[in-house]
Amino acid sequence: MIPFGRSLDEYQAMFGLSRRDQQRTILDCGSGPASFNAELTFAGGQVTSIDPLYQFSAEQIEQRFLHCLDDVMAQINATPENWTWSFHSDSKALKRNRVAVMECFTADFGPGKAAGRYLEASLPKLPFEDGAFDLALCSHLLFLYSGILAPEFHLQAVQELCRVAREVRIFPLRTLTSQPSTDVEPVCSMLQSLGFAPKIMQVEYELQKGGNEMLSFSIPGDSV
Repeated sequence: MIPFGRSLDEYQAMFGLSRRDQQRTILDCGSGPASFNAELTFAGGQVTSIDPLYQFSAEQIEQRFLHCLDDVMAQINATPENWTWSFHSDSKALKRNRVAVMECFTADFGPGKAAGRYLEASLPKLPFEDGAFDLALCSHLLFLYSGILAPEFHLQAVQELCRVAREVRIFPLRTLTSQPSTDVEPVCSMLQSLGFAPKIMQVEYELQKGGNEMLSFSIPGDSV
């Protein structure tokens, strides 16, 4: 999977993070080389980021990023009908953002890993106790890779997120080809059968055309 990360501003827009949300204990799943952890930690937040990518050094992750960056940007420029330039003004601004995010991540990864803020782990099995976090975020993993990650993976992963966090938010709900994910409905049905009330909410972030929705759900009866 492409090792791209997102900034704190992007997380705020993708997940509708309020100031109160940013004061909660947060699990960030499939984080990649995001600067979210570094930025929010600097602001006093508590974030644990997980990704199998963290088995590598910061330099190795950066090399993978640089190796595929131009190819990905060429693909984006070749499919203008798939993208909305609202949060990012154009593809050049997007590229600058991704490079800046990587640089911030690279500077923070060593100290953050030593502090336990970056852990090598992945869904659908997490190394945390029940209810370890107030809020779990999953960006650009579930639903985006529908057709690559099996439907059973999505169901198991969402159940695991329910186990470790009081509230879960997942973004986006579209696939790599910008089509609505066929895994959203089965996941929502499963959540309803478990007593959850999943909500699909429109958010302020849109890069993929039509990709401006997240799925949110919390422990039944829990006021978050």
